[in-house]
Amino acid sequence: MSQAITRVKHPLCVGVTGGMGCGKSTVSRLLSGHGFTLIDSDALIRDKILHLPEVVAEVVEKYGEEILDSRGGIERSRLAAKVFENEADLRWLEELTHPRLFDEWRAIMRGKPQGRWVIEVPLLFEKQLENWFDFIVCVASSQEHQFARLEQRGIPRALAEQRISKQLLLAKKIELSDFVLWNDGPISFLKNQVIILHTELQSRL
Repeated sequence: MSQAITRVKHPLCVGVTGGMGCGKSTVSRLLSGHGFTLIDSDALIRDKILHLPEVVAEVVEKYGEEILDSRGGIERSRLAAKVFENEADLRWLEELTHPRLFDEWRAIMRGKPQGRWVIEVPLLFEKQLENWFDFIVCVASSQEHQFARLEQRGIPRALAEQRISKQLLLAKKIELSDFVLWNDGPISFLKNQVIILHTELQSRL
């Protein structure tokens, strides 16, 4: 899928990425506490994009009505089981949902022209979205902590390994990012890193 897309220009737009279970959402929320407006890409997909009638219709056409829950919406666990076991199906879903996601980003950002934005984007590098952002922050941790957090969220290790294998290696994300936050310690350690990061971002405005 072509990623030749442009964003609405704002004073500061920061992309937060990293490995699954490394703490992207926590860092994004912490930055929102420093005056950034947060856009959570996964939440937009989950709560809006997958409920669009045309998206539901496309998914049902591909997988049948067994992909639906009792209320007629997409059962995300069933959809995930389909797409993460088949690379072609995963690409198909991304091509269905990502253009709509980018439209949502633009619409949200137009509503606050002078805003400072933090956008949580798990597949930022995988989808060549670097040009959207003034700075990219990678949240990283050891695999031990990564899998422990995912298991606490109810994701078995085998499933976590399957999903992580679809992403760019964490070491490569670290290499490509402007800033890296290490999330193996207590929350206070991460908060202190975010304070330092915010100070650095302010200095570059």
